[in-house]
Amino acid sequence: MPQPELLLTPHGPALAPRYREAAARTPHPNRATTPAHRSAEAAGPVPPHSDEAADPVPPHSDEAAGPIPPHSDEAAARVSPSAGTAAPPRRLPATAGGSANAYLRLFSLPGARAFTVGNLIARLPAGMFGVSAVVMIAGTYGSYALAGAVGAAGLAAGALAAPWIARLVDRHGQARVAVPATVWAVLGQLALLLCAHAQAPAWTLFAAAVLGATAPNTGGMSRARWAHLLKDDPGALHTANAFEQAADELCFMLGPVLAALLCSALFPEAGTLAAAVLFLSGMLLFAAQRATEPPAAPHAGGGAPLRAPGMPALLAVFLATGAVFGSMEVVTLAHIDGPVAGPVLALQAAGSAVAGLVYGRARRTATLAPCLAVMAALMTLPLLAATTGSRLALAGALLAAGMAIAPTMLTGMGLVQRLTPEGRLNEGMTLAVTALLGGIAAGSATGGWLAEHAPSTTYGYALPVTAATLALALRVATRRQRIR
Repeated sequence: MPQPELLLTPHGPALAPRYREAAARTPHPNRATTPAHRSAEAAGPVPPHSDEAADPVPPHSDEAAGPIPPHSDEAAARVSPSAGTAAPPRRLPATAGGSANAYLRLFSLPGARAFTVGNLIARLPAGMFGVSAVVMIAGTYGSYALAGAVGAAGLAAGALAAPWIARLVDRHGQARVAVPATVWAVLGQLALLLCAHAQAPAWTLFAAAVLGATAPNTGGMSRARWAHLLKDDPGALHTANAFEQAADELCFMLGPVLAALLCSALFPEAGTLAAAVLFLSGMLLFAAQRATEPPAAPHAGGGAPLRAPGMPALLAVFLATGAVFGSMEVVTLAHIDGPVAGPVLALQAAGSAVAGLVYGRARRTATLAPCLAVMAALMTLPLLAATTGSRLALAGALLAAGMAIAPTMLTGMGLVQRLTPEGRLNEGMTLAVTALLGGIAAGSATGGWLAEHAPSTTYGYALPVTAATLALALRVATRRQRIR
């Protein structure tokens, strides 16, 4: 008997029409043959704009609890409304290794490795520019206050510009917006470098820092690609978001170390110069992967993400969470006050990265409130360790406290993705990052003041505990809105 003829469709290979008709006349061995089932089959697929299709999946239902096995009868019963043939959703193939190979299977998607490499190269400078600017400006002008003020001005300008840039990315596509925005940001960094090298008036430093604050949210664009590729596989999307959170921790752990090494080993401007080259080259490589780019949504509906129900309350939680990170960093630098402070802080990021990768393989995950409760509890460990006067104890406490960061951020970012209207994902995630940056700035300023004016720097470790508790209280207070 000749083999059935296959046709290529947008959803993969499918039987030719005459074979589909023959298959439709042959009962499936596992298919129910009751009259009710036959009448339901005759009714055809649910229209895409019907009330039934518009109903969201209840958050506690079996379908919401986890992805449908790719070879199950339920997966086979899904019908593509455009092709009219059985087309399973885009899911990662199962392997014998199970969850142990979750990350390997993640990068088996076509194009996933290429856009991830480019994005990581472009994301690494995010942890380099700040340290490089401080070393460059303080070394040339002899003022850490000026260096800090210039950095704060650039951070504030970036926080204001980032949501607008993200909105343009959603409307016109990543490549069309991110590449020009990156070129402009790199030119601003190079202008800052030239002004510092020439010892230009201080106002030129502020102007360069503000005018160059157009860097797009590289991490958000990578998460948007995963959300587009894995929209029918929530389990794999959870793993992808866990990888992205671990990548954030890795970049912010290695970036400052690389910048400090370049500035000290070569010349004060080497860190900024290397970061600019990495940023531009990584973004060009990332934007060149057009096959995995989410489609532009020039007329995306649903309103602004900031007005989405539950989003303002969630952003307040992100603001308080950012204060945890900012205060912990400054207080630790003041408490240790030496070259050992960098490696000790890196342990916190390492703990977060490891916890994020492990959490990404979990089949069942916690909601945001329990994650915040665990973080508030673990943030007491550095406070207790600081009272002992042992740096080794403090290092271990920071490692343990860091393990609460990635699961909390991963769960929070998942909520942002669910609350953001369709076609506005980059803007929604950029709002969350902006809230985090605002909290980091506030936590850094408050932590620095407390470390300087308190009887001992040990008291400063009470601030991360307070901020984490505040984030938990804000989340619990808004649970009545039933945002999960």
